Amino acid sequence: MNMCSGSAASVPCPMNFAIIAAGDGERLVREGVTQPKPLVPLAGRPMLARLLDIFVANAAASISVIINDRMPEVERFIGQWKAAHPATPLHLVVRSTPSSMHSLAALCEVLPEGRFVCTTVDTIFREEDFAAYVAAFRQCDSCLFGVTEFVDDEKPLWVVADASQRISAFLDAGPAPYVSAGIYGMDKAVIVPILNRCLANGESRMRNFQRALLLADVPVRAHLFGKVMDIDHKTDIQKAEQWLA
Repeated sequence: MNMCSGSAASVPCPMNFAIIAAGDGERLVREGVTQPKPLVPLAGRPMLARLLDIFVANAAASISVIINDRMPEVERFIGQWKAAHPATPLHLVVRSTPSSMHSLAALCEVLPEGRFVCTTVDTIFREEDFAAYVAAFRQCDSCLFGVTEFVDDEKPLWVVADASQRISAFLDAGPAPYVSAGIYGMDKAVIVPILNRCLANGESRMRNFQRALLLADVPVRAHLFGKVMDIDHKTDIQKAEQWLA
């Protein structure tokens, strides 16, 4: 439960979405997966395509995606997807970055002004859970980050929140009530100055940016997902397919 008030409208307001897909998926490559990570299929559908379709189903006003410059297959795929979905503006950044925080900063160069939801490309959730989250964020007056009690990451970011679900700490070591789900609802005008300070200070990693939000007294609340998985290893693909089925 989160503390955002109001009820979702019968016709949802459009929402901007963003995807961080600039990693190389090195662990998958070492385990013999030949496709670029964004194109790894789940039940026959590339992970990137799954996210794009889910965003469209949640009234996407625009979608912004960052991929690295070593993914020509992904760039071609996105071009084909854009051609097939002319009603949905898609902004593509092709740039290799040292961390997901740097990828977020690059996305902010093309993201429209206002509020948006950002996920990493290998964040796997049930579609109905994500729709409930987006509806909650539409009614929320603060940042709203997805969290889960399901621990599946090798190096999870632990999340501490108070009774109102306002997040008070992001911890490298647990346990804590939740772990980060890799799903972030934010406002571009709020986060860009903080991102710029982080970059100027030589910081990296998304979790350090999240801590910087708290240090800047930006209200960040937690939205509990039932379960969220990451695709880091070849075995995760089968686990995710079985779960989603």
